[in-house]
This record gives sequence, C-alpha cells and structure tokens, in this order.
Amino acid sequence: MSAGRPLFILLLLVSLGLLAFAAQGHHQALLAGATLILALASWSLGGGWRWTALIAYPLAFAASMFLAGRSAPLPLLDLIGALLTLAGVGWVTLREQGARSELAWQQNIIDALRVGSERLNEARDADSIIRAGVDILNKLDIAPNIAFVAYRQGTPYILSATGVLKQFVERPIQPSGNDSRSVQADHWVAEEALAMLRREDRRSYHITPVYGRASAHLGVLILTRPDSVAFDEQEKSVIASFGRLLGAQLGQWHAIRELRDANELTLRSLGAALERRDDETGGHTQRVVSTSVRLARRLGWDEEQVQALRWGAYLHDLGKIAIPDRILHKPGSLDDTERRVIQTHTTIGYDMLQELHFLPAETLDLVRYHHERWDGTGYPAGLRGQNIPETARVFTIVDVYDALTNARPYKSAWTRERAMQEIRSQAGKQFDPQYVEAFVRMMADQDDARLVL
Repeated sequence: MSAGRPLFILLLLVSLGLLAFAAQGHHQALLAGATLILALASWSLGGGWRWTALIAYPLAFAASMFLAGRSAPLPLLDLIGALLTLAGVGWVTLREQGARSELAWQQNIIDALRVGSERLNEARDADSIIRAGVDILNKLDIAPNIAFVAYRQGTPYILSATGVLKQFVERPIQPSGNDSRSVQADHWVAEEALAMLRREDRRSYHITPVYGRASAHLGVLILTRPDSVAFDEQEKSVIASFGRLLGAQLGQWHAIRELRDANELTLRSLGAALERRDDETGGHTQRVVSTSVRLARRLGWDEEQVQALRWGAYLHDLGKIAIPDRILHKPGSLDDTERRVIQTHTTIGYDMLQELHFLPAETLDLVRYHHERWDGTGYPAGLRGQNIPETARVFTIVDVYDALTNARPYKSAWTRERAMQEIRSQAGKQFDPQYVEAFVRMMADQDDARLVL
C-alpha cells in the first residue's frame, strides 16, 4: 500500500460522513462540497473507487429531498444545482479516467520499448532479433495479428508472426494469378499477405516499412485487427517508433555480419597466401580449418568459439613469414639453432596480430600456443595440461595429423592408420586425452560414412 493511500481512505470516509450529514440537514452547498472532496479522494484511490462520487451524490441528494418531506415540487435552483454538480463530477471523472488510461498506455509503451531494447540487444542473430521484436510489439496489445516480412534472395517471407498470421511463418509470398508486378514493393507484399487471411481477421490493418542503416530496406511490419476501428495516429506513431528500433538493431546486426564476412575473406586469403610459401602442394590451411571446425562442433562449442578457432586456423603459421627460406625449406633435419629460430614463429605471429583488434583472444591464443604440449614440454611457454588454451589444444591435434598424413620436404606422407596410431599414443603426452578421444571417434565416423557411400 502506498504511503498516501490511508489518507485518501480517511478523506473518503470523512466525505461520506459529510454527505450523510448534509443530506439529513438538507444543506445543498455542503452536499456539493462533500461530493467534491469525495471525488478527489476516490480518484486518488483509483480502480472502482473513482465512481464513488457519481453514485453517492445522487443517492445523498435524493435522501435529502426525502428527509426534507417536501410535498411540493423541487425548487428549480436546487434541481439545476444538483444536475450541474452531477454533470461536473461526471465529466471530470471521465476525463480523469481517460488521463489515467493515457498515462498507463504511455507507461506501457515506455516499458515495452525499454524491455524491447534489452531483449533485442541480447539477441544473437537476425532471426532472434525479429522474433523478439514481434513478441514485444505483440505485448503492446495494439493488434492481435502481427507479421514481419523480409526478403530472401528476392522472395518475401513471413519470418515471424502472432495470431492468425502465425500459421504462415516461413511461407513465401508469391504474386497471385498472373500478376507480373514486382513483389519487392511493400504495398504489393502487404496485399498478398493480407489476402491469406479471412476478411473478418483483417477488417482494419496497418503497414510499416522497416529500414536499417543508410535507409536500407529490411522488411515490413503488418498488423491486422478483427474490428473495424482504424489505427489512430498515436498507435501508428508507436508502431513507427518500434519499427525504427527494430530496424536499427537489425541494421547493426547486418553491418556486423558484413564486417565479419569481410574479415573472414581477408583471413582466408592471407592463410592461403602464407600456405603457398610453406607448403608447395597447398591445401593444408583449408584442411586444418575444416577438420578443426568439425571437431569443435562435435564437442558442442558455440558459434563464437568455432569462429575464433577457424580464424586461428587460418593464421596459425603467420609468423613463418619471418623465417628464412633456408630454414623453412631445409630438406633435412634442423639443428638446435635452426629449431630455435623456427619456434619463434608462434610469438612472431602473435605479435603481428596485435593490431587486428577484431580478433578474439581465443584466436590469438591458438596462434601463440598451438605448439604447447599436454606434458609441459612444448613451446613457447611450456604450458601444461588445461593451462593450455582450449582452441590451441583442439587445433594441435588436427595440425599434427594433417602434417603426418601429407608429404613435407623432410618426410613422406604417413598412412591414415599410422597417423591415427601416433595420435592415440600421444594422448596425455602431447595432446589432451579428452580431445584425442573425440578426434578419433570423429575420424572413425567419417570412415564409416565413406564405407556406406
């Protein structure tokens, strides 16, 4: 209970008592004054209380006339005064109720937009953003049927919906009949979407386009109601504001995705270029990227971890760009000095990537630590066991396996069976035993699949 509520209850009781006293003594001025106090107290209490004055005053006025025992008609001034008092209190009560409803509506909008901003920020991909957006707009109770339509390769689809439109989610919207008009126009798309509904479900509707960054068209919001009451300007304004919020979040996601795609292409190209210097036959980078990503997904990693691993796989040998060709391409075994030089490629690559601020820490960890060993005898830091970053522990298994099964200037290619035997024997020595087990199972499943094919 709020701090002022007991006071308003007291005022209500006092004003009711005054009404009773005024009715008994036929004090019309006191009756009107008590009604005003009663109205103020009941408005503050809200709910059904706000109608108390409108009910109590005519009852008190009637009681006053009855108790006065008048046989003659009511004095005209008393009657006019009573009607004016009742009309005034009724008009103000209705306005107060309207103001409260308006305030509640605005507060609901503010709360929905605030919660909506938080939920949209937490969404991890475009589909999640769209679903969250439609769900939040639905909570505003503007319309029971809402759909967000966007284009996939030029064809409009309903990607998320509520009410009767929900049955059409993921269904393409095609021009009806022999209509040759472009479907990439909001009004035609809306017409085709509305045509899917029964007339009684779309007696009134509203269409709002959704734009992202640089006015990029991202889709359209369609809202329908079964009643014939048109959407008012306030509702249209709220829908437009929410459309801008949804568009901003979707636009930001698309911009981030485009940036990531560009980064991915750049890193892939860099990895391929580096590979040509170290591996004349080519293919090593793409093989280790593909295999390590499959292993990570088998281990249940989320897509952000997988992406960090993939980027690290592209860049793992970046530091070899600083290794002299006489060492990098030496056909025989390296001496101690040469071995120390080539081991620096991990820290050189790590240092070279420091200015690429979009790279996650897990990617840098892989580049620096993918030659560490489970037993602590690796380089450059001699890390042991689970102190070795996870991306490096997964990748080193794949990297070594690929190196064993492909020819190098200093060795011929091993058979798959011999390489797998070596990987198993190094579990708990060079490699994380848990990840060796997962890798062995994955490769066995792959071999079984090939046999079936």
